[in-house]
Amino acid sequence: MAFQRRLAGQDKHFDGMLRIASSDWFGAHLLAPVLAEFAAAQPRVVVELLTSPRNYSLSRREADMAFRIRPFAEPDLVSRRLMSISYGVYLRSDMKPPRAGDGAGTRVITMDTASGAMPDVVWLKRILPKAQVVSRSSNRDVHARLCADGVGIALLPTLTGDALAGVDRIDLGEDPPGCEVWVGYHRDQRRLARLRALLDLVIARLAN
Repeated sequence: MAFQRRLAGQDKHFDGMLRIASSDWFGAHLLAPVLAEFAAAQPRVVVELLTSPRNYSLSRREADMAFRIRPFAEPDLVSRRLMSISYGVYLRSDMKPPRAGDGAGTRVITMDTASGAMPDVVWLKRILPKAQVVSRSSNRDVHARLCADGVGIALLPTLTGDALAGVDRIDLGEDPPGCEVWVGYHRDQRRLARLRALLDLVIARLAN
């Protein structure tokens, strides 16, 4: 596997496949426009975008590049902080926001049970400890749709929430935590021409 990785990492041609891993929301809203620009510039490179909660192994070449919300801990990886994503709390415009207090009587949309340790989930539980969870999903776009349909409060990336028709950002007295995005790849791939070209474009368009 290491030999294959090193051999593939020497490829200086702008053709072949790149396998990229990210969350579904990040892939759809932030990566997709960059990938469209990359496809126009490098039409012989096929980018396969894997959107799944699992962490694909860069050492086993399950992915060539990955975007995660936590720093990469695996050995032999090259990584950097790419950007910060801000979040807000949203509610359909014709619904009354919760009164100050513990959230009793408030309906909330939140992440699936496997994501219970995520900072925004922990924050929402602390701010509204007695709120009623009415829906769970690992997909932020599902949260947004349910919020727009009046199911309850949702904590969304501001890029999505602020653009959502018929929905307002509400103040619960404290800003929710943001999300850091990290990009990483295996060090044996650092000379792979098509990977370097895509990484440079991602950094130019998304880094903050």
